[in-house]
Amino acid sequence: MSVSPSVPASSSVSTPPAAPGAPTPTQAELLEFVRRTAADTELIASLPLDPEGRTWVRLEGPGGSEAWLIGWPPGTGTGWHDHAESVGAFLTASGELKENSLVARLPTDGWQTLELTEGIDRERRLSAGQGRAFGRHHVHEVLNESTEEHAVSVHAYYPPLPRIRRYSRTGQVLRLEQVERPEDWQ
Repeated sequence: MSVSPSVPASSSVSTPPAAPGAPTPTQAELLEFVRRTAADTELIASLPLDPEGRTWVRLEGPGGSEAWLIGWPPGTGTGWHDHAESVGAFLTASGELKENSLVARLPTDGWQTLELTEGIDRERRLSAGQGRAFGRHHVHEVLNESTEEHAVSVHAYYPPLPRIRRYSRTGQVLRLEQVERPEDWQ
């Protein structure tokens, strides 16, 4: 399975910050947002799909959150990563995605390589209409393992992503490879 580079479907539009004193969206509210958005069949069908790489369109998320509609060609994935201090939710709108995640919280900074203990891996298969919310520092990878079918998903994060840490994994060894910031995705 290859991890294809992302190909933007359109330019990004900044999400305005939450109004001062406004409540910040919870994981449950982000999950409800991605659920409602994924049910918008016209929006889902409007996403340009590329046969080679992921495509995305930035959406207006609730309460100043960052939201994305993402298209996944067959055989693509994100690689291991986290969303730093952001909580989030994602839901498969069409097709099926697989999420591999770690159930242990990792140190947030100050390390390059960790040896993971046995039993901390979790696998989820998320078909259309299925999704999940997650907390800060959630380490996972998302994959479209289909050899024939695109998948489309909706994602939301709060606060808007301050950084993404990307990891490589060989067996039980996880290595920090790169730290990306928002300006890297614009």
